[in-house]
Amino acid sequence: MTIKDLQPSAIWGYFYDITQIPRPSKKEERILNYLLDFARKHNLEAKQDKAGNILITKPATKEKEGAPTVILQSHVDMVCEKNSNVMHDFDNDPIETIIDGDWVRANGTTLGADNGIGVAAQLAVLAADDIEHGKIEALFTVDEETGLTGAYALEKEFLTGNMLINLDTEEEGEIYIGCAGGKGTKAYFKHKEKDAPKKYFWFRITVKGLRGGHSGSDIDKGFGNANKILARFLHSLTRKKYGLVLSEIGGGNLHNAIPREAFALMGVKEKYKEEIRVKLNLFLTKIQNEYKDIEPNIDIHLESEQMPSKVINKGTTEKLLLSLYACPHGVIGMSRDIEGLVETSTNLASVKMLPNHQIEVGTSQRSSVESQKEYVVNMVSSVFELAGAKVVHSEGYPGWQPNTESALLQLAEKEYQALYNKKAKVKAIHAGLECGLFLEKYPNLDMISIGPDMTDVHSPDEKMKISSVGKFWDYLVRILETIE
Repeated sequence: MTIKDLQPSAIWGYFYDITQIPRPSKKEERILNYLLDFARKHNLEAKQDKAGNILITKPATKEKEGAPTVILQSHVDMVCEKNSNVMHDFDNDPIETIIDGDWVRANGTTLGADNGIGVAAQLAVLAADDIEHGKIEALFTVDEETGLTGAYALEKEFLTGNMLINLDTEEEGEIYIGCAGGKGTKAYFKHKEKDAPKKYFWFRITVKGLRGGHSGSDIDKGFGNANKILARFLHSLTRKKYGLVLSEIGGGNLHNAIPREAFALMGVKEKYKEEIRVKLNLFLTKIQNEYKDIEPNIDIHLESEQMPSKVINKGTTEKLLLSLYACPHGVIGMSRDIEGLVETSTNLASVKMLPNHQIEVGTSQRSSVESQKEYVVNMVSSVFELAGAKVVHSEGYPGWQPNTESALLQLAEKEYQALYNKKAKVKAIHAGLECGLFLEKYPNLDMISIGPDMTDVHSPDEKMKISSVGKFWDYLVRILETIE
């Protein structure tokens, strides 16, 4: 059995097609061409803006010509993460899907259900001839995962509808009506290269086996951060007696993913070779104890290396390691208005060595309160500025303020109760959605967000619950058929 054999066949068939099309952020040309071809084959009107966003319009069915226009919205790009032992080229290879009981996952890579299943649902609605609905505007946005570029660039006259259903959340039976705003903070360390010292023990430390996850929706789960764990161990080696020198360092990749792996290539004086091994074993025991219930596969590995030709100068090494150690990560504050909702957080996302002797540290901050967002941005900035790094910020994006009086929300709650004989949960999400940016340009939009069950998105453990997809699809159809 493959995912093409799953039911409902319409949505799963389109999801399969989407998995076969490489679509990294900023490289969405093939999926966009697929969407335009789809519109032509189904004789539907389609237009594309300068950013690449596509709008496909389907007329109302005869019985619903007086109903309001409904905008269905998803983003076409996906997070591209894989396990280090997996050979996969996200620019060219399709995603290999595996059915595992009631779940669909990928073979060592991200699945791309975020937000491929939303795109599939839109296409299934557009292709259907057995659903009664008002006019449909299906909006497909680009580059959501690395900068919300499509939502930022969306033109003010592109849409005509005043009701929008975002299909980018990850819990069936939950209706989202708000999200956090966010901002990225990057620090740049300029370093000098020095000749590697002789009579040193050279080794590579690798932190791996962590769960990773989404830096918004998973930030409160207590998952380990590979960069922070690596920084903790390296900090223990900064005592002068070891003569620590650093040649390479790296960890994490995307601003909105909790880093799963990190490494450092370094050296210490030869006479401390065995002491370092003992220290690492003791440190690993401590870390395994700290994360025993949530990171069962955590591993920190040491292997000997050949002497490198160059190392990073001592001053920069010390400032970098101290700032990584001091940089906050995780939940900063919880909402006082919505029980269980993270209000403010920050993610130490990545450490990368760049050309021209630069080291880049990437972080991202989120909050549903604008003043708290700026507070945590400045908190992170202060750590790196004290270390002498150059700090730059992304433009950031606004949050989506919940509207509990929403007519669309009230209809969605009523229809979920009628369909499943239980109440849907109405929530806000700490992750960022494009809805806040849509609201800036279309202030009269009435919006909700729904989706099927997914776990561990933005990581190779990403999976989607098969039975929830059918419920998500039936619910979406029910909403479209009852809007008047």
